[in-house]
Amino acid sequence: MEETLSIVEAIILGVVQGLTEFLPVSSSGHLQLAKEIMGVELPENLTFDVTLHAATVLSTIAVLWHEIWRLLKGACKFSGKINEEQSYILKILISMIPIGIVGFCFKDYVDEMSKHIWIVGIMLLVTAVLLTFAYKAKPRQKENISYRDAFIIGIAQACASMPGLSRSGTTIATGLLLGNKKESVAQFSFLMVLLPILGETFLELLKGELGGNVGTWPLVAGFVAAFVTGTLACKFMLEIVKRGKLIWFAIYCALAGVVAIVSYFI
Repeated sequence: MEETLSIVEAIILGVVQGLTEFLPVSSSGHLQLAKEIMGVELPENLTFDVTLHAATVLSTIAVLWHEIWRLLKGACKFSGKINEEQSYILKILISMIPIGIVGFCFKDYVDEMSKHIWIVGIMLLVTAVLLTFAYKAKPRQKENISYRDAFIIGIAQACASMPGLSRSGTTIATGLLLGNKKESVAQFSFLMVLLPILGETFLELLKGELGGNVGTWPLVAGFVAAFVTGTLACKFMLEIVKRGKLIWFAIYCALAGVVAIVSYFI
């Protein structure tokens, strides 16, 4: 069977996924835009997209490995009351509730919306507005993310299922608007997505929807490209959030949104 994706196309899409998964510009929106621009069509084939998501999950683990290991060790300590690490993991689990509901109840609807470039454009504009508000907000610098804030940030993540609405941008902006520290919000945003992505991949495997005619080497090339660029982007984004430079991403999302909408009507 003829392959539908070349190695060069796979590398380009891998780079796009790796960069935009962590930068607040919407990975799903940019991946769709990249496919549109290159004329790439992968009908009824989730293998490639799942491979790219797996690469970005591994890049997150690579960058935040020390924090993840600290949480895992702390979670295994039992002293009669909940400790800091167990509390943090519980907050992550609470944040997953909204995205779990969306994933089980509205996934097909969300997947259908991702095919419409004008929706991607509108959601990119919404991302720009959120990042602008977060840039202008004066954080109260809470020491720790509360359970309430964790759930609200989780709702933001669920809303970011909309194609073009940046997951990292939406969750980070929401956390900042709630008055949390920049460093805490960025780390929480990247850690809270690990289990949902792994869970979605597992469900796709159970349903047996993976497959298609993307060859082995394009898959490998896309995976490596997404992992390398994802690792760099994750480190870069953690520093950018600390410095509060989100306004530049807001400008970019606004321009990308306008281009997407205009291209739909041309």
